[in-house]
Amino acid sequence: MGEATDKLKAAGNKAAGAIKEGIGKATDNERLEAEGKAQKAKGTAQDIAGSVKGAFGDKI
Repeated sequence: MGEATDKLKAAGNKAAGAIKEGIGKATDNERLEAEGKAQKAKGTAQDIAGSVKGAFGDKI
């Protein structure tokens, strides 16, 4: 995967995670809230991976 792909997936995971987290908070659903936080963290990791790939020219 390239930098753009990682960053696109990161944005999707961050958005979906934020939605899940918000719904979980609004409905007092701790499980859904935790899933949302985990998905946002996954998106952050993908974003970092994309940035590293961009810095190294997709050579990794």
